[in-house]
Amino acid sequence: MSLTYQNPEDSQHRKTSQDTDTFQGRFVELVPFDEIVWFVEFESQEPGLTGEMRITWSLADVEEGTDVNALCDGVSEGIRHEDNEAGCRPSLQKLAALLE
Repeated sequence: MSLTYQNPEDSQHRKTSQDTDTFQGRFVELVPFDEIVWFVEFESQEPGLTGEMRITWSLADVEEGTDVNALCDGVSEGIRHEDNEAGCRPSLQKLAALLE
C-alpha cells in the first residue's frame, strides 16, 4: 500500500519518497468485535525507518458505541513517538467520521 500526501505538511517524515509512504502489511489475528492485529513494514532507504511494526486495534463496547484504540509496537527507531501518534490519529478520526 502507498500513502501519497498531496500536501507535504501532512507528513513531515516520509519514509519512501518525497510525498509517499509505501508499506507491506499482513493481518495476523482477527477476533470479531474485539481485536485486529497486523504487521507492517515500510519501504525506505533509511535503516532507521525500516523494520516490522505490530499494530493492534482494540474494540470495546461503551455506552456511546464502540471505543477504538490503536497500539503500535516495534516502531522503527527513526520515528519519534509523537510522529507515530500523529500519523495514527487521522486514521482514527476518519473512521469515526465515517461511522457517525
